[in-house]
Amino acid sequence: MATPRGRLAALIFALVWLSCAWFGSWEWNPNNSTRLFAAFSIVEEGDATIDQYAALTIDKAAFDGHVYLDKAPGVTLMALPAVWLADRASGTRGATRSLAIYDPASDRFMRARLRLATASGAALLIALAAVCVFLMGASLGGSNGAGAFAAIGFALGTPMWGWSTSLFGHAPVAALYAIAIWAVWRGTGGARASWRHAAVAGAALGWAIVVEYPAVIGGAVIGVWALLRLWRYPAAERARAMLAAAIPAVAMLAVLAAYNLFAFGTLFRLGYQGVVGFDGMNQGLFGLTYPKPWVLYEILVGGRRGMIWVAPVLLLAVAGVVRLIRAPATRDIGWLAVAGTVALFVYNASYVYWDGGNSTGPRHAVPGIAFLALGLGPAWAAARSGLERGAALALLVVSVAINLTIAAAEIVSGGQGRFPLFSDVIGDRFLKGQLRTFPSEWLGWGVWQGLALYLLLAGLIGWGIVRAVRRNPLG
Repeated sequence: MATPRGRLAALIFALVWLSCAWFGSWEWNPNNSTRLFAAFSIVEEGDATIDQYAALTIDKAAFDGHVYLDKAPGVTLMALPAVWLADRASGTRGATRSLAIYDPASDRFMRARLRLATASGAALLIALAAVCVFLMGASLGGSNGAGAFAAIGFALGTPMWGWSTSLFGHAPVAALYAIAIWAVWRGTGGARASWRHAAVAGAALGWAIVVEYPAVIGGAVIGVWALLRLWRYPAAERARAMLAAAIPAVAMLAVLAAYNLFAFGTLFRLGYQGVVGFDGMNQGLFGLTYPKPWVLYEILVGGRRGMIWVAPVLLLAVAGVVRLIRAPATRDIGWLAVAGTVALFVYNASYVYWDGGNSTGPRHAVPGIAFLALGLGPAWAAARSGLERGAALALLVVSVAINLTIAAAEIVSGGQGRFPLFSDVIGDRFLKGQLRTFPSEWLGWGVWQGLALYLLLAGLIGWGIVRAVRRNPLG
């Protein structure tokens, strides 16, 4: 029989998955379409070239007279079952269609596969990560309320929500980081190191690199922290845990090696090496040079891309991280949060295309949310008076409302204005009813009806979470 905390975790999983799967992004966004095209070729033709789709996307790589996906392959590989299922169910294939942007039939063909891929990929990963954040937040914050606050803030109070509606890799990497952090924390919290949790952490970090190559940055931070936590165990136990982590990590990277052989005929080639049309990728290491202070300012508080505008709840996370560092029992977790956050924001500030095109918020820094979220549970615990908790809840509600508008309208609609969140996302899209909901796209409903049904369903699950927290505040 499920424990009260287990039932609460199930409700959080359901709320986050529903929220991520309910909304969508534009199927012809180059980051979405190029990954879908590669999936079409793998499933339908048994190769990785996207020659026949090359004119339909600006995101591509060219090698030896052929055109390929220019990204890490992880998200495309996760989309393969969705493409296979959609092809079989509909009896149509990308290889036999003449696809065209803004053609209604082509739009529907692409959209069906995109929605299935995100619902079975990013949405599931982020829902699972939210459960991990809940479990860890409940322990660090000393209550189920702290855990629920942390999980909802992480998944729905930040652009994690909006990016989960797309095939971009940022949100899945953040989710995999969160899963790995929980696994390390859980597996090194007892009298003996758990090799099972070590294996989960290794698999999560290995797959994160297959999804996005820069995931090695945050993965290295988590890996060092894991080694430090393992050091108190006997040498044999440390070795067993390290081996348990290494085997699935290597297995995940073997998938990447297999893809490279399948696509390029060699282990030693990355899609980024053949990028077409983005000359900035030739600077430094695939566009990475050195951190610019003015870019760091922009991705933190700048009007165009500042994280503070799209995830104000993370202000509380900063206070929570300070609380973690001050307590001897959680000091290492606090420093993990600092190291991971700094590393990923500095990475974003070092990238030539730091603004992410028309991104809403700083998309390349999104994986850092997994580290900042560690402070949300302790931040809730620090709010002891009714006034303080009311203020924390208000900030969470504001953050969730902001990210609802982003997810419902379009995550990639940032524009180049001074405050695109308000002018482009909310003003030009959300308030004018340019929404992408499941019922409006597939059931013939109006967009506001689709949004209303989501709010009803999410509200019911949310009320269940509130009741569960009140009935079992401590466990």
